[in-house]
Amino acid sequence: MNNYKKSTSLFFKRFILIILMYQLSRVLFYLINFKLLDTFTFQTFLGGLLFDFTAVSYINLIFLIAHLIPGRFKYTNRYQLIVKIAYYLVNLLFIATNFIDIIYYRFTGRRSTFGMITAKGMQHEAIGLIPSFLQEFWYIAVVFIILSILLWKMIPDLNGTSFTKKLIKKDYYKKTVFLAVGVTLLMILGRGGLQKKPIRIVDGIKFGSITNTPLVLNTPFTIIKTFIKKDDLEKVSYFDSIELKKIYSPVISLKTTKTPDKKNVIVLILESFGNENIGRGQTPFLDSLITKSYYFKNGFANGKVSIDAVPSILSSVPSLMNNSFISSSYSVNKINGLPKILKKEGYSTSFFHGAFNGSQNFDQYAKVAGFDQYYGKDQYIGPEAFDGKWGIFDEEFLQFFSSKLSSFQEPFFSSLFTISSHNPYTIPKKYIRKFPKGTTRIQESIAYTDYALRRFFETAKKQNWYKNTLFVISADHTSSGDRNTDKTNIGKFRIPILFFDPSNPDLIGVHDKNFQQIDIMPSILDYLNIKAEIVSFGKSYKVKDDFVVYYLEGTYHYIDGDFYLAFGNNKTIGFYKWKEDTLLKNNLMKRNTFKVKEAEKFIKAYIQSFNNRVINNQLTL
Repeated sequence: MNNYKKSTSLFFKRFILIILMYQLSRVLFYLINFKLLDTFTFQTFLGGLLFDFTAVSYINLIFLIAHLIPGRFKYTNRYQLIVKIAYYLVNLLFIATNFIDIIYYRFTGRRSTFGMITAKGMQHEAIGLIPSFLQEFWYIAVVFIILSILLWKMIPDLNGTSFTKKLIKKDYYKKTVFLAVGVTLLMILGRGGLQKKPIRIVDGIKFGSITNTPLVLNTPFTIIKTFIKKDDLEKVSYFDSIELKKIYSPVISLKTTKTPDKKNVIVLILESFGNENIGRGQTPFLDSLITKSYYFKNGFANGKVSIDAVPSILSSVPSLMNNSFISSSYSVNKINGLPKILKKEGYSTSFFHGAFNGSQNFDQYAKVAGFDQYYGKDQYIGPEAFDGKWGIFDEEFLQFFSSKLSSFQEPFFSSLFTISSHNPYTIPKKYIRKFPKGTTRIQESIAYTDYALRRFFETAKKQNWYKNTLFVISADHTSSGDRNTDKTNIGKFRIPILFFDPSNPDLIGVHDKNFQQIDIMPSILDYLNIKAEIVSFGKSYKVKDDFVVYYLEGTYHYIDGDFYLAFGNNKTIGFYKWKEDTLLKNNLMKRNTFKVKEAEKFIKAYIQSFNNRVINNQLTL
């Protein structure tokens, strides 16, 4: 039994060593991203420790069994070496995900999930982008290599074992009980305690401010949780069907007596063009276009990554779950988005994305959404313009886009997603030092894409279809801003959205209405006087409703007029007057209980409608 105690002690020492490595990665996460986070408190430390114990317990359950399984065979040098190497490699792999998110967090605003790292097309992006990440953030790679070496050297070995005693049945019984107790304890740690439900991603908000939830969590935990439960929607029943419809229904009836206006429609989705980049000298063309457009200064993204933006903008379906809709099993649900609706009105439809075909699963989404044609890097025809990483530079691809539009039968509906303001922010060599560097690394490439956009409109103006076209421009998500307001859970989602119709001088002005990506589809249909009855989780720009809903790491964010409510763990965790309290410092949830209850009622109805319709494949009528 002496050897068995040594094996138990060995596993315990190795387990604690991995916990310390997780804590170290959390400290580095904070030091690198402290401008985007709130203060690292003792409560944050305790919460982080809980989630670390959970993740490490899940990952190392098999190794507990390998350490404690009864039998003399496990004391051989060969067996011990195999277990040690496997223990090292498996844990190092998960520790690596923490280090990757130290940098990736500033682009996504959340910990990575299983769906994010396994989405179709992501493997190609990794090949192109990992070298640039290593070049830019080399110091993280150096720290990780040093830590990897130290980890191997610090993993304790099993020493002083003896093979003299032959095990009898009584020994096997004792050690089996010992193993069962160990497995039980580790499973309790893995579920986060003895509470009714295992801890979830959303529980991170219990240990600090909403902003610090990613600091409390660890990436192995979010990957494991979203792997175990890949589609993390649950049916909810806050209200019966009659009451639910009274509070909120996503069924929108667009009625008009006017003749449909068969204008062409172009939707331009600009990579990372968050509000933090607008009006600061990097986007002179877009700033100018805003003055000639119907501009929503309180525009919001419905997600933090590109694959959230496409279904939100083109199908009015947000990603209100930890996995993006487009990479979940729900991505094959029937949807009745702009391509299908406009196709019935006689439109030809197409989707353009300058990256390699398969990038972010956009080509597959285009098929499901009903686009007639998809144009990626493989379909590009024009001057050599490969950026060396993952696609065609925006200037040339937008010119290719313009030429293809001129070949389409009108009316046409087409959407293009830019790529050059995506990490590694590569711009053509001929433009180096031509654009202002700005205050963040992305802003030079933002300025380049703005220039490419100017060139596109200069070419488009010469085409016959130009004056008969409605242009809609939206960012896909924000980038990493340098102002305090950019790091709040309001600022993380604020983007420019505008409608521009060169033939309509009345479609102009700066508007205060809260407007989100999922509002774009019903607004386009309403503007074109197209009669339709649709499932849309947004609303038309013509209605009085003033709400916005988005989701991040277990928390629902609901904005209505001047009020902002954060809702997680089935309760309100924050309520603010966001327009005057821009840094969200003054929590009013205990002072304005009536308004909080009213907001809670709406967000619950919204969640129930979304979850149940997505689960039941009821996104069409």
